[in-house]
Amino acid sequence: MTSPDTQRPRAGSDILRTALRRNVGAMVWGTVLMGLYQAGETAFPIALGLIVEHTMRHRGLGALGLSVAALAVIITTVSLSWRFGMRILQKANTTEAHRWRVRVAGAGLQPVARDVDLKSGEVLTIATEDADQTADIIEVVPLLISSLVAVVIAAVALGLADLRLGLLVIVGTVGILSVLSVMSRRIGSSTREQQARVARAGAKVADLIIGLRPLHGFGGNHAAFRSYRRVSTDAKQQSVTVARVGGVYAGTALALNAVLAAAVTLTAGWLAFEGRINIGELVMAVGLAQFIMEPLKLFSEMPKYVMIARASAERMALVLTAPPVTTPGRERPAEGADLEVDCVRHGTLRKVRFRVSAGEFVAVAAYQPRAAADLAAVLALNVPPDVYEGTVRVGGRDLADLAVEAVRERLLVNPYDGEIFAGTLRSNIDPTGTSRIVPEAVEASMLTDVVALHREGLDHAVRDRGANLSGGQRQRLSLARALAADTDVLVLRDPTTAVDAVTEQLIARGVAELRRGRTTLVITSSPALLDAADRVLVLDDGVVTAEDTHRGLLATDEQYRMAVTR
Repeated sequence: MTSPDTQRPRAGSDILRTALRRNVGAMVWGTVLMGLYQAGETAFPIALGLIVEHTMRHRGLGALGLSVAALAVIITTVSLSWRFGMRILQKANTTEAHRWRVRVAGAGLQPVARDVDLKSGEVLTIATEDADQTADIIEVVPLLISSLVAVVIAAVALGLADLRLGLLVIVGTVGILSVLSVMSRRIGSSTREQQARVARAGAKVADLIIGLRPLHGFGGNHAAFRSYRRVSTDAKQQSVTVARVGGVYAGTALALNAVLAAAVTLTAGWLAFEGRINIGELVMAVGLAQFIMEPLKLFSEMPKYVMIARASAERMALVLTAPPVTTPGRERPAEGADLEVDCVRHGTLRKVRFRVSAGEFVAVAAYQPRAAADLAAVLALNVPPDVYEGTVRVGGRDLADLAVEAVRERLLVNPYDGEIFAGTLRSNIDPTGTSRIVPEAVEASMLTDVVALHREGLDHAVRDRGANLSGGQRQRLSLARALAADTDVLVLRDPTTAVDAVTEQLIARGVAELRRGRTTLVITSSPALLDAADRVLVLDDGVVTAEDTHRGLLATDEQYRMAVTR
């Protein structure tokens, strides 16, 4: 049976219901404690009215002491119930937000399995801001109920003094909520549009950061910044619209609450003047009229927060309910580490066919860069198996029949632009801390000079995206990570384009030595890596046109010699 944590919500309302159902216990306790808080706050002006009336009738120290003790109990109840009630609710809120952040991030990390027309920056916004705003529903409901408790207590207390006062509070509260519920719908629609525009701006700036160096290289940075400014301006204008609508909402709520409080105060004064309520009841009514503005304000703001939470939940549903691009299989690769590409047609590839036997080191010399990218994308499962023609087999099993997790345990495709994360050299090379060949991977990738440069060695700090490393150092760090994974089948794409010729020779020897007896495919135009391979496949115009050793091809194929000779 599927647990609630792993079930896939179908819509924003389902996400909210899931969040509420998971936190019933915390919400019950939070509601009880926050109800006590609001009851204590409401009891304060009631107690003052009773104390005034009692003291005027029974003057004495005993009556005064009893009154002070009653106020102390009320104040203690208010203080402790607020403290522990908010602690429970905020812990549940934070925990729930964490759960949804993990769910959205997990969905965003599986591009093959989901058809989502969102960029990574938009998914990031959904996984942070929208997850937090959705989890706010955990606090909204208890606060809504506790505010209702305060309004009911105030209405009952005023009704006992005079029925007209109680009815005035009830009718006024219903009228205020009716007006504000209509206004909150505008806030919900405006907020959804604002979140979408902010997410687009986040996606744009993420793209700019990734491509900043190339943009500077050909002078496109100014045009890119102007493009971002336009997107950011749209987000700013929508944010101003949301702020304007929210300001009108808050102002209207405050004005209506003030009108109700004034109406209760004036009515109580008129009743006292007519002699229908006593002085103590007048003090109570005036105190409640002032106090009731706080729960009414909180109560009237709840529809707005509910609409914001729902808008955020619907944006999360865009990711969590996205239909699968393909349905991955459930099988695991059979024993054996061979890799076979059988008549694959995708993009620039036209019925590509070759086989890498277990333990073999094969290089692919792709004359067209686009063909190299297409081949790497197919092998990395960035392209679903049912999107391209032909078959890719790992360990004799079709990729379409294998679970994605099982494929990635057996097959690793390291892109030429592998991401570098903030942390240390060691955490980038061995993120899980389980690799047993980190020193060998560092040696084979010629990262030893980077390690030796710093007193901390492998514990040297690395900034986000490797900002404090050169291009060649980042590339070697990415290669070291791929080698340290020590997978049965390793595919490398252009792992040495940013290093000099001498270093490239040393890396080629190191990789060949470290991967001896392990299946390795390198897509490259590097003469050093081509020479280190057991055999070379020539990929030209989308098909394999030649196959031999590097030196054999140099001797017999003029086009190959011109393409790879530097």
